[in-house]
Amino acid sequence: MTGSRLRLSRPVWLIGWVSFFTDTASEMVYPLLPLFLTRVLGAGAMSLGVIEGLAEAANSALKIISGRIADRTGRPKRLMLFGYGISSSVRPLIAVASSWWFVLAIRFTDRLGKGIRGAPRDAMLADFAPEGQRGRVYGFHRAMDHSGAVLGPLLASLFLYFYPGEYRTLFALTIIPGVIVIAFILAIPEPVRGAVPAPSASPSAPPAKPSAPSAKLSAPSAKQPAPSAKLPAAPASLSPLASPLGVIFLFALGNASDAFLLLRLSDVGIEDFWIPLLWSALHVVKVGSSLLGGEVSDRFGRRNTIAFGWLFYAAVYAAFAFVDAGGWLVTIFLAYGVYFGFTEGVEKAWIADLAPLPLRGTAFGYYNAVIGVGALLSSVVFGLIWTRVSPDAAFLAGAALAVVATLLLYFLFPDEANSRHKR
Repeated sequence: MTGSRLRLSRPVWLIGWVSFFTDTASEMVYPLLPLFLTRVLGAGAMSLGVIEGLAEAANSALKIISGRIADRTGRPKRLMLFGYGISSSVRPLIAVASSWWFVLAIRFTDRLGKGIRGAPRDAMLADFAPEGQRGRVYGFHRAMDHSGAVLGPLLASLFLYFYPGEYRTLFALTIIPGVIVIAFILAIPEPVRGAVPAPSASPSAPPAKPSAPSAKLSAPSAKQPAPSAKLPAAPASLSPLASPLGVIFLFALGNASDAFLLLRLSDVGIEDFWIPLLWSALHVVKVGSSLLGGEVSDRFGRRNTIAFGWLFYAAVYAAFAFVDAGGWLVTIFLAYGVYFGFTEGVEKAWIADLAPLPLRGTAFGYYNAVIGVGALLSSVVFGLIWTRVSPDAAFLAGAALAVVATLLLYFLFPDEANSRHKR
């Protein structure tokens, strides 16, 4: 498959390969981390929730800061290189962990790297996206990311087949794809976008006169004339993002770490050898659904696509609460990949639709920060409910929040023109 067949540029493909090899390394570790923590280091479900929650939220402030720096300097590639470099360097150190606190420190630092790179990378993808194809570009990027997550667990399972229990050696080997990632980043061209003055970037700030695309999305019923210049004369504003980010945050509060799904599979009797393989198979589903979800959102709008994904998520979590048979849980777990394809890339395309060009990096900073803070709160609370009440109650709580968020999505954005946009 070539870039021309997918109508994607070389920089988009390069960024895709960066994510592919990053996830290859990350997913050699992630599906085994619950087993490593509980069986090798003697940690419990609550510590798993703290580790995953803090790890995902650690980068929240950095995502906003790095997004603003990318907007002000017009040099997002440097931030990408720095962020990916940190993660690639510290990830193999899990091999020498002697306590769950040590694992927490490594995961924390790893996610700091993610916080630095995420917003600049997402803004670069928007810059490289052809007109009217943002959903396709972000869907492709998520598909490449998930393709790496297919390969990583397969490599982990193959290694453990020949070297049972050698978790530490496997974790140390993640340095190899980390080096490949740096090589690909160096080959990515800097997007042609000049630096902009320091903006008024708070989503709650009073809205300034927006550019034509922003006006269309934030107030579809108001007819405002398009400005004569490409960028507005008045300072751009992120106020149109306030409501979308609020709804996304509500959903994130019920979206706990996927490590709990893996722990649930282990609890119902799925053998350790199959856990990485199931994780890999899940990402096969994610690859196909990400490509499909991006195309669907370009044609039918972001709102409907995201709503379908959130409701699918609620159904999966409810099923994990009521189903105890291992075979059925495996089937439901694999179907869970559909949710990702219809939400991850589509949400990013929605943010790119709403954000004015000079503030794209900052906008993605806020978006990623919302996801990170939600991950912290949801994972910690999920672990607490799992420990103090029951796993079933934790899954049902997540499903309920997903349903409420979906209803708000339709209540706050009733006009379909507000969820579909061309550059």
